[in-house]
Amino acid sequence: MNVRATALAEVHRFDEQASAFARDVIDDLSRHPKRLSPKYFYDAAGSELFEQITLLPEYYPTRTELAILRDYGRAISAIIPKGAALVEFGAGSTTKMRLLLGECGLGAYVPVDISGEFLKTQAEALRADFPSLQVYPVTADFSAPFELPEPVRAMPKVGFFPGSTLGNFEPHEACAFLHSAREILGRGARMVIGVDLEKDERVLYDAYNDSAGVTARFNLNVLHRINRELGGDFDVGAFIHRAIYNRDKHRIEMHLISKKALTARVLGRKFSFRPGESIHTENSYKYSLERFTALARGSGWKPFESWTDAAGMFSVHAMVASD
Repeated sequence: MNVRATALAEVHRFDEQASAFARDVIDDLSRHPKRLSPKYFYDAAGSELFEQITLLPEYYPTRTELAILRDYGRAISAIIPKGAALVEFGAGSTTKMRLLLGECGLGAYVPVDISGEFLKTQAEALRADFPSLQVYPVTADFSAPFELPEPVRAMPKVGFFPGSTLGNFEPHEACAFLHSAREILGRGARMVIGVDLEKDERVLYDAYNDSAGVTARFNLNVLHRINRELGGDFDVGAFIHRAIYNRDKHRIEMHLISKKALTARVLGRKFSFRPGESIHTENSYKYSLERFTALARGSGWKPFESWTDAAGMFSVHAMVASD
């Protein structure tokens, strides 16, 4: 372990967030097959790369969901009680939230995300544009329980979970998240959620293997992050991005593939890779309307309206917490 890595290990050992990152990285790379959690894509660099992905011609989810929110914004906003607190799970860019803001009278906005630096920047921009809107950013892992800010606890609450991020969870994890969101938001809460739909496999392949290579850089950034924050010594150039569609499981899988035999060190631990060995970094499940409705009902939510684009590429659902 080099001097720089030793120093970083000492610095980060006592930092709670870095310690969670380190623990998960060590645990996940010790598994067979190896994996890394997609939630660690979203440091400041990863968040910026993802915003670039959303603008790519091959990447249909963002522009399709935005079109649904524009076309049906009034109907979607009609489910949001006046003066409600909108809690956005995994908040990134505020573009989608702003479309709803233009149609309804929110009492407060609570963006929740693991990337505190990116979250702060977005919150400041929103306050500047909407001075009367109360904004309470929460830096947290939205897939686990967290506390809402005290000023919004008595307000009616609406969860907002756009972007098909639910697809990154295994089905049992998606169910657990929806249960957790219901507990966080409370009785009578509502939820607006974006869900990507099953479609032609070529469209899916191209969306995650863009010709400009931005998704590849986004995937590889998690190794750069390990090197930056945990004193790792990954040879990032020795890995390539690969995304495939698993037909049986209705999901896109993202992998980082080692091009050669190598050893990487993280906080004093060595991890060996064979040529062609994979780190499985992300799944993106695609749903039919029927399978998502069944998942929601089994997770404590009652779907009561949904909207799709004309081609049936993407869906937005409105749900209410079951009694």
